[in-house]
Amino acid sequence: MRLILLGPPGAGKGTQAQRLVSKHDLVQLSTGDMLRAAIKAGTPVGLRAGDIMARGELVPDDVVVAIVSDRIDQPDARNGFVLDGFPRTVPQAHALDRMLKEKGLKLDAVIELKVDEGALLKRIERRCAEMRARGESLRPDDNPEALRRRLGAYRDQTAPLVTYYQLQSVLRSVDGMAVIPQVANAIDRVLAGAVKGAPARRSSAGSRASSARARKKSAAGGDPKAGKGRLGGGKAKQPVRKRVQAKGKIRASGPRTSALRAASVARGKRRPRLTKRR
Repeated sequence: MRLILLGPPGAGKGTQAQRLVSKHDLVQLSTGDMLRAAIKAGTPVGLRAGDIMARGELVPDDVVVAIVSDRIDQPDARNGFVLDGFPRTVPQAHALDRMLKEKGLKLDAVIELKVDEGALLKRIERRCAEMRARGESLRPDDNPEALRRRLGAYRDQTAPLVTYYQLQSVLRSVDGMAVIPQVANAIDRVLAGAVKGAPARRSSAGSRASSARARKKSAAGGDPKAGKGRLGGGKAKQPVRKRVQAKGKIRASGPRTSALRAASVARGKRRPRLTKRR
């Protein structure tokens, strides 16, 4: 199973990705984690990414896709993966599609966690207040102002992916504002429907092909209502007799005429007709 989770910051993608990983024996692919792992391992792509990041530049899409490609080739990703935070743009989605096609793979579903931004801001404010009350440290970007900036970037760069995957008929949307167990159940129902839908489409196509073959067979076998066609259980309809021109006379030809001519020759009423092969 190969999945992508879409949704703005704070929608709960990470929480649902961890649950899907545990339930379906998948691997969670986070581009940040993969970049750090590739750099630490010293892979060719990791070394290139490390040099780029050391210069303070953004890692280009082709490098990120190459790191994702190396990761899904590893044995623990054979059952599938969940992409969280990638792709972020339509060009990245195009690059991901090309890479998967080269490997003979395709996405099973893209799940969008739909949320209300106003409610999301209130949620993050409440969470920050609870963490401060417990004496827990906050990340630098874990505050309402930083979230507003990240939401703006999501609308500009990532939200167009919703339309992109809708056109591919792989997008499924769930209410991300529900409580975590309800969101999880909604995702499970969506995935179950996506898995059941694929065989149904193939079966429908097979039924159409079978119907076409049946119509063709019926047409070739004659009229079933007359009891003479193949579907009617009778003998196959004889070929239509042709009339041919020979020595200025119209003479019938066909299986029945040939049989009558042979009978006349046998009774001595007619000489056998000799024909010269041309």
